[in-house]
Amino acid sequence: MTVHPIEQESYRILAERVDLSAFPDGEQAVVARMIHATADVVFARTARIGAVAVRAAVGALRAGAPVVVDAAMVAAGVPGLATICLLAEVKAAPPGSTRSAAAIALAAERYPAGALWVIGNAPTALAELLALHASGAVEPAAVIGVPVGFVGAAEAKAALWASPLAPRSITALGERGGSPVAAAAVNALIRLAEGTPTC
Repeated sequence: MTVHPIEQESYRILAERVDLSAFPDGEQAVVARMIHATADVVFARTARIGAVAVRAAVGALRAGAPVVVDAAMVAAGVPGLATICLLAEVKAAPPGSTRSAAAIALAAERYPAGALWVIGNAPTALAELLALHASGAVEPAAVIGVPVGFVGAAEAKAALWASPLAPRSITALGERGGSPVAAAAVNALIRLAEGTPTC
């Protein structure tokens, strides 16, 4: 794989502006790509990566595990990877819930164990995944949970980091996040899984 000169220059500038040396190599690759995709160096401080998260996610990708995403925008950010988004199957939000949460519940019925879950848009999707895991309905291989927004995003990510899934999770504290951040993390993990350059 050839790294484009613009990408090389982006990483050079990134290295001048932020020190990621506190992260182990695999984790560093994930955080660097999150920053590269957003030009937001705040992720150097807010990113949280569980002790086995990178290894678990890379293992899932290498094994061809299902990759469930909460939004088409996440899927669009990883064009070389087959992903599963069931949002289109939920025509209306159930009472007291959201379409995103309902789509996650539907996906949990179909992929109850071993999937890589990637949530980059809806805080309610992440909250639903956590509730489903707590009830024993789903057991992810790993979770990327970086929903964005002023309503519920910080709380959902903090709940992920405080949950039993934390060791297998990639997240970022606070309101920042979004589909580009989630896709960036997945792309870094794909490169790690394939053994191709991560910068």
